[in-house]
Amino acid sequence: MRPALLHHAHRLADDDLPAYVYDLPGLREHVRAIRAALPHRVELLYAAKANSDPRLLRALAGHVDGFEVASGGEIRHIRGLFPEARIAFGGPGKTPVELAEALDAGVERLHVEGEHELRTLTTVLGDRTADVLLRVNVPVVLRSVALAMGGRPSPFGLDPAQLDRCLQIIATDGRIRLHGLHVHLASGLDARAHLALVGHVMGWADRWAHQQGIELTEVNIGGGMGVDYTRPREVFDWPAFGIGLCRTLERHPRLTLRIEPGRSVTAYCGWYVTQVLDIKHSRGEAFAVLRGGTHHLRTPAAKQHDQPFEVIPDDSWHHPWDRPEVRGEPVTLVGQLCTPKDVLARRVMVGRLRIGDRIAFAMAGAYAWNISHHAFLMHPHPTFHHVDDVGTPVTDAYVGRPT
Repeated sequence: MRPALLHHAHRLADDDLPAYVYDLPGLREHVRAIRAALPHRVELLYAAKANSDPRLLRALAGHVDGFEVASGGEIRHIRGLFPEARIAFGGPGKTPVELAEALDAGVERLHVEGEHELRTLTTVLGDRTADVLLRVNVPVVLRSVALAMGGRPSPFGLDPAQLDRCLQIIATDGRIRLHGLHVHLASGLDARAHLALVGHVMGWADRWAHQQGIELTEVNIGGGMGVDYTRPREVFDWPAFGIGLCRTLERHPRLTLRIEPGRSVTAYCGWYVTQVLDIKHSRGEAFAVLRGGTHHLRTPAAKQHDQPFEVIPDDSWHHPWDRPEVRGEPVTLVGQLCTPKDVLARRVMVGRLRIGDRIAFAMAGAYAWNISHHAFLMHPHPTFHHVDDVGTPVTDAYVGRPT
């Protein structure tokens, strides 16, 4: 934890906990490095679903080419913050209302997920035009991946057998302009695996375009850049990925590639800071009960991993009895929910942990608060702090509890 963040975590009152603490300088530095590693003809869109916090989005806005959204609500959210931003609208199950809203909002690209969706689009277009990519479930073999969206039977994208009918619909409706393909097949890939997948995708796309007599001008290869929660200091190899994409673009001089990372952009900028409420032993195992839990930070339950953390010692203790602690033994960190699934880290070795100490869970900047079941048991929501240390330890710390 950087000194400015640690300083702020120490200053938080008990009543402010649990708290999300966001590192805005760290986020800006990270996204600048990503942008610098990518070739000129690779457009970087941030997948807003990963974390749509307005201050994080504003920190990203000057470094990304636009935003990828997956609902009418996200369209309204992004448009409210950035009236002129480029937006791509993806995701399955788009309703007629959402498609019309996307057109009204000037969404730059619609990622069409199926033939029915394409036909629905024709009913809401009116005298407007739409620029689309066809999302395809490309027939490639996916072996060990963290999350598969394609390469096998899937609700995402078009089966290649459906593409001909979609091309016919587009050919007979001059209001729809086909720019290329969208292919997001898997998540949790390292740079080498991702580049290998891009190679398979582009090989298939080249053959298909040649058969159809189409010149591909745009391919969106989605996101899926791996984030390793077991090794929080290891980051996706963006420079190697950029070099690999350069080679792809050399073979396709008129092609624009788009990527839509989310987790790999914001995961590292967020910390979930909480406090040890109780320590107990049960049948030889140690448990630390924390304020909050997976109703605030669902990531470890959703991905079945131990969330990395740091202990922030707190030496204040004002009770007449001995302070319970664990020392030099594994401990399971749990929340306040009445379910054995409320586990943030399981049997992790600690040097020393006491009631009242604080825990700062790292890598809590993506798919954390925004995917959690906030209302379960009606505990207080966390507070939110945005730390920007420019010249001084903390110059901007916003605090708020969502309603």
